[in-house]
Amino acid sequence: MGNTWSRCTDLYQIHTGLQHSIIRPTQPNCLPLDNATLPQKLKEVGYSTHMVGKWHLGFYRKECMPTKRGFDTFFGSLLGSGDYYTHYKCDSPGMCGYDLYENDNAAWDYDNGIYSTQMYTQRVQQILASRDPRKPLFLYIAYQAVHSPLQAPGRYFEHYRSIININRRRYAAMLSCLDEAINNVTLALKTYGFYNNSIIIYSSDNGGQPTAGGSNWPLRGSKGTYWEGGIRAVGFVHSPLLKNKGTVCKELVHITDWYPTLISLAEGQIDEDIQLDGYDIWETISEGLRSPRIDILHNIDPIYTKAKNGSWAAGYGIWNTAIQSAIRVQHWKLLTGNPGYSDWVPPQSFSNLGPNRWHNERITLSTGKSVWLFNITADPYERVDLSNRYPGVVKQLLRRLSQFNKTAVPVRYPPKDPRSNPRLNGGVWGPWYKEENKKQKLRKNKTEKKQKKSKTKKKQQKVGSFTNCRLGVPRG
Repeated sequence: MGNTWSRCTDLYQIHTGLQHSIIRPTQPNCLPLDNATLPQKLKEVGYSTHMVGKWHLGFYRKECMPTKRGFDTFFGSLLGSGDYYTHYKCDSPGMCGYDLYENDNAAWDYDNGIYSTQMYTQRVQQILASRDPRKPLFLYIAYQAVHSPLQAPGRYFEHYRSIININRRRYAAMLSCLDEAINNVTLALKTYGFYNNSIIIYSSDNGGQPTAGGSNWPLRGSKGTYWEGGIRAVGFVHSPLLKNKGTVCKELVHITDWYPTLISLAEGQIDEDIQLDGYDIWETISEGLRSPRIDILHNIDPIYTKAKNGSWAAGYGIWNTAIQSAIRVQHWKLLTGNPGYSDWVPPQSFSNLGPNRWHNERITLSTGKSVWLFNITADPYERVDLSNRYPGVVKQLLRRLSQFNKTAVPVRYPPKDPRSNPRLNGGVWGPWYKEENKKQKLRKNKTEKKQKKSKTKKKQQKVGSFTNCRLGVPRG
């Protein structure tokens, strides 16, 4: 349930068509081209815009690439994951390719085994060193870490020999390298004169994956689920411009809020006719004011595996509870459908076998269950289901879900396109839908139409001759 698009736009998944799963490397899909992105809006008010790291917003057409979506420069990967050293990614057997780009071209010159976290930091340092700190700059850094495959340079393992579980140890090493990278970026901001007038936002898009070294304990669930362990992510804002420093914000904040917040700070313009899903939360973060947000639509996924026991009846005729969805309204959180992996998984540092069932708090979802309600402020661990106790609240949240669903656009999750194979693109993952294909198709269609017309004409002449000669009846 990655929300990368929400950083670049102000929209919930249901308003982009990307509400199901992720964009796969072989899919002809990308962030809709009519969605104005954050870098595009910042460019309008004079910002230079640069991206370093993981894109993962689709690339099947050139128009989907970062440099066509508002970034002056791009250095990084197009896919959601890949090898940290070789920058290769296999999506399936025989479907493998290189995935490191400099703007719109494969960056073969950087195929020299540098660990991506360090390589991206070096590029950030170069960008800052070559820019005038008096001119506005937007720098989006999407580090690959921490994400599978679990890889890290050897020296970062030294402090974690006591962690028996190999995945957890690798994860810790990767995080140490990332921590060092954030420090080096901050030092570069200071060295090159940017720091005093800058805002650093550190944000994540989903919870951890316990089977791959992550831990959401004591939260429930994992990445890819709508439990708090899958959707409640860490973040912080660091800036000399903050009025209240060193504070903890416990207000309701969603990733879509960065879009209007940053555009507002940059004195940019948000089109009045566009319905925003995010809010300007700068005063909430900087001054400790209440958040303007009262609800969050976590998602509605109409094509995810339906809950066998879900129904309109279970949703009081308001909502089909077979559909996977989750919503937060003030203190309340409602889930419907198939919520995904539902365990509480303690940190797996004590075993090398991964999350053993013996160590998990297993939950057997009650037969017939397709609705859950929690007071998420009082019970962030989602241990006490209140859906039977407060049916009125359940109905209220189901109505809100239904209202949101009326504004949803159709899901865009196209089938695999064989033309995406890197073998057909010089061994590189990259745009495969080209405009000349369109022109060729038009020419082909015209040729086919001409041939068809010609054949029809000949056929009509033959039939006419035969009929007139043999039967002596007039042509219809």
